[in-house]
Amino acid sequence: MSDPLVVSGVAKSFTMHLRGGLRLPVVDNVIFRVARGECVVLGGPSGAGKSSILKMLYGNYAVDGGEILVTHDGETVDLAQASPRQVLQLRRSVIGYVSQFLRTVPRVSALDVVAEPLIARGQDAEASRQQASALLERLNLPHALWSLPPATFSGGEQQRVNIARGFITEHPVLLLDEPTASLDAQNRRVVIAMIEEKKRAGTALLGIFHDEEVREAVADRIIDVTAFRPAREAA
Repeated sequence: MSDPLVVSGVAKSFTMHLRGGLRLPVVDNVIFRVARGECVVLGGPSGAGKSSILKMLYGNYAVDGGEILVTHDGETVDLAQASPRQVLQLRRSVIGYVSQFLRTVPRVSALDVVAEPLIARGQDAEASRQQASALLERLNLPHALWSLPPATFSGGEQQRVNIARGFITEHPVLLLDEPTASLDAQNRRVVIAMIEEKKRAGTALLGIFHDEEVREAVADRIIDVTAFRPAREAA
């Protein structure tokens, strides 16, 4: 497999157990691939399944069928069939993720939240914190906040911590779920530049960007998710 991420025939539905097992199809026959150094954007209206696709690719949602192929230690792995242990391994080494909201950890400083992915991969703690400092500086997070837990930060401040945490590693695949939604214009420009740097480094990026300016700046291709509507909705 030459591309870092290949999605083939993926389907997803939700079962409403409190409504008599009602099945709600979300997407069907999702097919695309993302090449090294490419930023692919998922487009389409709210509710079309964009975030669900990202969550399947990160292993947060199980799939009903199809394949999600990534390369790990020189071998092709189907994330759709991976065990929970394999999913965690893939997250550490292959698939990075910047979500819309930071999952804060009580009593852990913003600096350590950002550095943690590097430390988890075996890098020296002090060197990891230095890299984290450089990213927080670049994203204009006030120094006074670095030693504080992010739980009390504003939405924009939390998102900058989230972005720094997601961008600090060199994962071959990086998923971006509205990374600039809570940012001001200055920091949106910073994130655009960071995405361009990831592309030059050969990272395969897949993202959702409702901000048209950001989307046009970073997208090499836009995939219309409405093409993956289940058959009953396509009629």
